[in-house]
Amino acid sequence: MNQTKYIFVTGGVTSSLGKGIIAASLAKLLQARGYRTTIQKFDPYLNVDPGTLNPYEHGECYVTDDGAETDLDLGHYERFLNVPTSQANNVTTGRIYLSVIEKERRGEFLGKTVQVVPHITNEIKERMQLLGQSGDFDIVITEIGGTVGDIESLPYIESVRQLVWSLGEKNAIVIHLTLVPYLAAAGELKTKPTQHSVKTLMESGIKADILVCRTEREISDEIRNKLALFCNVKREAVIQSIDAATIYEVPNLMLEEGLDIVALKKLDLPKKAAPDLKIWNTFLRRVKHPKHVVNIGLIGKYVEMQDCYKSILEAFIHAGAANETKVNVISIHSEHIDATNINEKLAGLEGILVAPGFGERGIEGKIEAVRYARENKVPFFGICLGMQMAIIEYSRNVLGFADANSTEMNDKTSHPVVNLMEEQKTITDKGGTMRLGAWKCDLKQDSLAYRIYGKETISERHRHRYEYNSNYVAQLQNAGMIASGVNPDTGLVEIIEIEDHPFFIGVQYHPEYKSTVENPHPIFVNFVAATVQTKKK
Repeated sequence: MNQTKYIFVTGGVTSSLGKGIIAASLAKLLQARGYRTTIQKFDPYLNVDPGTLNPYEHGECYVTDDGAETDLDLGHYERFLNVPTSQANNVTTGRIYLSVIEKERRGEFLGKTVQVVPHITNEIKERMQLLGQSGDFDIVITEIGGTVGDIESLPYIESVRQLVWSLGEKNAIVIHLTLVPYLAAAGELKTKPTQHSVKTLMESGIKADILVCRTEREISDEIRNKLALFCNVKREAVIQSIDAATIYEVPNLMLEEGLDIVALKKLDLPKKAAPDLKIWNTFLRRVKHPKHVVNIGLIGKYVEMQDCYKSILEAFIHAGAANETKVNVISIHSEHIDATNINEKLAGLEGILVAPGFGERGIEGKIEAVRYARENKVPFFGICLGMQMAIIEYSRNVLGFADANSTEMNDKTSHPVVNLMEEQKTITDKGGTMRLGAWKCDLKQDSLAYRIYGKETISERHRHRYEYNSNYVAQLQNAGMIASGVNPDTGLVEIIEIEDHPFFIGVQYHPEYKSTVENPHPIFVNFVAATVQTKKK
């Protein structure tokens, strides 16, 4: 293939219909047919990236190998395709406008009046084609955030219109995801919201090539014919997307509906071989038919919104399948934990994960959870801030440093066992300035970390400003807290563990970002295995 083909995924009626899952599912099917496929997300908000957004606002911030702070949908892309994404896979309106304004300041527009059309739309089109022009992909799927009709999305919709026109209808198509709601009072599914959404799209000059209809009930042939007629699409291009028990069922549902076949036909591409989903379906079978069940407590301070820990929750599904185990994640708010109720709150758990986060709210509850796991020999896993809480807990309760803390929480502590990274001390801008992306880590032989990974050097993704204070490493190590992973370039401790415990490990990085269906992360796999052993005892 010489010409890269483009698929644009837009949404209507309401947000949260699952554009990212549909895009990832289609990409998985095309990849399984032998096409080199990638996905990118264009977000309509003015933040340059989601790095400074409150998790309650936007869910988790996903981080790529090259250090990009991105939308959580990129996590779905990687988990489905098992292919790393990068900065190029996620673009926001803020980044688009920042780039155009910087060009204007440099005088690159030769004194012309800078306008949304053509300057903003040209910048968007350039970004939309960046991955396609690399020569690495046959098909690029682009998800447009928001819904059609939103003021914020208009420049993207106009850019899609221009690209479809310039590339030609065989090289670029539009999939419109919409809602077909069931009204209990009327006892029927309603097509009018979809008709209005498609009409809004057509008013912007774009004709939907494929309709994907989100529904909680089966769509009849009569309704499919009606949607095809009034939305001006082929009958075969009306695709049902019914509610599924797990997002990992969606590729099979889309395969049954023929979404990949219709897309390939419209792009004038051969079907090639039937999709090879053997590994995928083995995983799915294990998810549906587990042999064991364990309860793992997720101790965090954003537990009210599950998307805040999306990658962790998905990593547990992957690791659970690898162990033929259903992992019940029990979300426990760290603000509600203290020494008086800890036994009650954490009773009945086979494992405890202390989650990442920022700021002092809920910190003491996390420290109590670490102490409970350590003293009661409950398998423990700490991620980023979770590792730092383990260091503080050990310093307080084993070394006897009663006020040990992180300078993030208390800059007056006499024992700053966690402190600000040296290169962070002069930084004032918050966006994109943390230690981000993939960093190497050398593992200590005969350690739990080495046994988990099975190799001496690993690479993992980071997102933090504070670190394990190297002035305390020797004291803690002498007291039994082993520094089993160290960055070879900076000397920063990346992994801690303690001996005489069934499973106790803390990591400064975010292993959940690299867990996929085909490659579940080894720490999660071993952690779940340890919880299964704990339950058997």
